[in-house]
Amino acid sequence: MSSLVKGGIAQVDPSTGATVRVIALQYNPDSLTRSLQVQASGEDETDRSQALRLRGPAVETLRLEAEVDATDRLEHPDQNPDAVSAGIHPQLAAIELLVQPTAQALATNDALARTGVLEILPVQAPLTLFVWGRNRVVPVRVTELSITEEAFDGALNPIRAQVTLGMRVLSTDDLGFAHRGGTLFLGHLRGREAMARRAGSVALSTLGLEVL
Repeated sequence: MSSLVKGGIAQVDPSTGATVRVIALQYNPDSLTRSLQVQASGEDETDRSQALRLRGPAVETLRLEAEVDATDRLEHPDQNPDAVSAGIHPQLAAIELLVQPTAQALATNDALARTGVLEILPVQAPLTLFVWGRNRVVPVRVTELSITEEAFDGALNPIRAQVTLGMRVLSTDDLGFAHRGGTLFLGHLRGREAMARRAGSVALSTLGLEVL
């Protein structure tokens, strides 16, 4: 019997492809909300030659709500010392670091500023991938992160929380074709095209028409 595959987030080094961190959702959410905004060229209604043209990939956003709970682990304290001493702080911290630069990176940029460096680049984060099974691995930017802590232990460590995660899929428009993330996006798009072919096409008569 196959085990349940969990959704989650993976971060990789964009240059080497080395895995930096993998965060698996404790429980797969019951729903995943996806929204696609078309990038159409025909915004000028007077230019009819552009009516059917697309400027680029649709802008896709994802949103999910996940639960993090230490209750089961606290039932076996000898096997889960971290849960006893810190609750779900470690799991929440790992999620929060998706949207935070490291302290070392901030200190390095501050040191550069103090030495008079005129141009300091913003901190570059690892490439973040949203993984929802083998058929959906997409580069994303986390755009929304909300954490509601719902229960606490005697030391006020959170032991249950609801996490809302919003993401924007990064396409070749954002990353370019040479970037590792751009390559992953193209692979994802080709996968969607293959899935669409599996859906097939029904006869025109199904729609009550004989010809178009």
